[in-house]
Amino acid sequence: MSQVDLTLTDGIAHITLSNPARYNAMSFGMWTSLGDIVESLVGRDDVRVLVLRGAGEKAFVSGADISEFETQRGSADAVEAYNAAVARAQNALTDFPLPVIANIHGVCMGGGIGLALACDLRYCARTSRFRMPAARLGLGYGFDGIRHTVDAIGAARTAELFYTASTFDGTEAERIGLVHRAHDADALDAEVHAVATAIAGNAPLTLRAAKLAIAHALRDPADRDAAAVDAAVDACFASADYIEGRRAFMEKRPPAFTGK
Repeated sequence: MSQVDLTLTDGIAHITLSNPARYNAMSFGMWTSLGDIVESLVGRDDVRVLVLRGAGEKAFVSGADISEFETQRGSADAVEAYNAAVARAQNALTDFPLPVIANIHGVCMGGGIGLALACDLRYCARTSRFRMPAARLGLGYGFDGIRHTVDAIGAARTAELFYTASTFDGTEAERIGLVHRAHDADALDAEVHAVATAIAGNAPLTLRAAKLAIAHALRDPADRDAAAVDAAVDACFASADYIEGRRAFMEKRPPAFTGK
């Protein structure tokens, strides 16, 4: 049975993609549920950071569930609906106003790489295995997916990733910049939790402003909205959290931010 689970602890929203019989391959229902869940978390005061992972330690996501393609992609209309569900889920992660972390154990291939690249921070096990197998399946990969890959690792390495369809480990993923850091498999969860906890303790309005500015920096100049970024920065300086941050610094204590 495939499903997407959500748990929330100490400001950290943990989203788990579960389809263990197929190495957490994403079914149509999972794509839809992921989009629903991420969108439902927008604006919640009790959420400071998202952590996305696959169930167990054998796989993050092995790609789309190809066993569904005959039924879920059997016509032009079905393909359009399927692609829309995938795009919605990935865009929900990319556009989520607070940081999103990918915790990558095991297999991360195809659509799994696409999901990981929709996250702001990516951490993997050294033993994780990555591959973009599109060229071995005869399928096309859309512009947004290519663009996200180029943004992360550059055009030259994106070309090698897609042209060769070769498999590589977490150490290589770190070397080429596909992930931020690779850890020993038995230490990965603790390392990710430490990062998520640190982020959850930071000022939410500052995180929002930084993520918005980064997103606009990656856009074409004509598509940037400097006024929106300026407004987000102004909101930081007008906030109670800014007062709290200054007081905490002067009083030599940890700040207690509220997102207000």
